[in-house]
Amino acid sequence: MSKNIRTDAVDQLFNAVLHLKDVKECYDFFEDICTVNEILSLSQRFEVAKMLREQKTYLEIADKTGASTATISRVNRSLNYGNDGYDMIFARMKENK
Repeated sequence: MSKNIRTDAVDQLFNAVLHLKDVKECYDFFEDICTVNEILSLSQRFEVAKMLREQKTYLEIADKTGASTATISRVNRSLNYGNDGYDMIFARMKENK
């Protein structure tokens, strides 16, 4: 993660998220802190990442998610050159199935 994003305020936000207990609490918190469009954008990026890891094409992903090719490309760049956050979560989700 970029060093300029590592602030006390961001630490507090992430620590708050770690205290959420279930999906309902996530809905309550995120609906208060984010706009509907911000939540939908985050969920769209997560779905795009999942589909990229499933080897779906950009066209398939765009058709299913409505994401632009720019968004798909940005998520793909994060998957390939980012901090492996997506893959960490995908692995944990698979373990917990």
